[in-house]
Amino acid sequence: MLLLDLMSSLRPQLLVAAAQQTLGMGKRRSPPQAVCLHLAGEVLAVARGLKPAVLYDCNCAGASELQSYLEELQGLGFLTFGLHILEIGENSLIVSPEHVCQHLEQVLLGTIAFVDVSSCQPHPSVCSLDQLQDLKALVTEIITHLQGLQRDLSPSAVSHSRLHSSDWNLCTVFGILLGYPVPYTFHLNQGDDNCLALTPLRVFTARISWLLGRPPILLYSFSVPESLFPGLRHILNTWEKDLRTRFRTQNDFTDLSISSEIVTLPAVAL
Repeated sequence: MLLLDLMSSLRPQLLVAAAQQTLGMGKRRSPPQAVCLHLAGEVLAVARGLKPAVLYDCNCAGASELQSYLEELQGLGFLTFGLHILEIGENSLIVSPEHVCQHLEQVLLGTIAFVDVSSCQPHPSVCSLDQLQDLKALVTEIITHLQGLQRDLSPSAVSHSRLHSSDWNLCTVFGILLGYPVPYTFHLNQGDDNCLALTPLRVFTARISWLLGRPPILLYSFSVPESLFPGLRHILNTWEKDLRTRFRTQNDFTDLSISSEIVTLPAVAL
């Protein structure tokens, strides 16, 4: 069924109410209507395999509130099977364990590259997962964790779990989990500084149409240093081809648009 057909019977106001009633309880401010609809679109994109995960950052709602939210969406018939809330540090990600495991298994096969932006070096440089053995072990750990959930949990249930991450580079881990083809990495012992200041960056965005009369969903937004773009072009082309292939297998969204622009910033926060 096309999403537009679904939304003719499921009013957008119900999606807004589901988010505001579950994520805006207590002293937390309820997300605005536009944020609620964008979140619902991102969650559906995860369910359809268009992105591995959504990092929830609308307010300070935690895993229990997100679980209630996803259960509300199920009750509305918006989601036909359960998703999982993965807590890493103080952050919550909404994932489909099956889809994110498939993605991480591809990561282990070397389908993505990394850009080292450690402040100790004058310019960003490309590295592979084989050069980051601790990170490779971490990706394997996450796969094992999620595969255990798939064995133990009902596929129709909304669930949540926590991974301990005291010594993880969360910037890199989130880049991987969010499906970026070229995540940034850096040495943790050098703090949060990086060498991206005043470096021309090519910023990629992927958008999909959501509801008639509403802004499109921002599916992906990531950057690569323009100086490294020629050497990374094949990885980025493969990512785009794969996204377009997955997009053609679903009927809920339309008008996939992928674009890029070059920006230069005085400082870049990761």
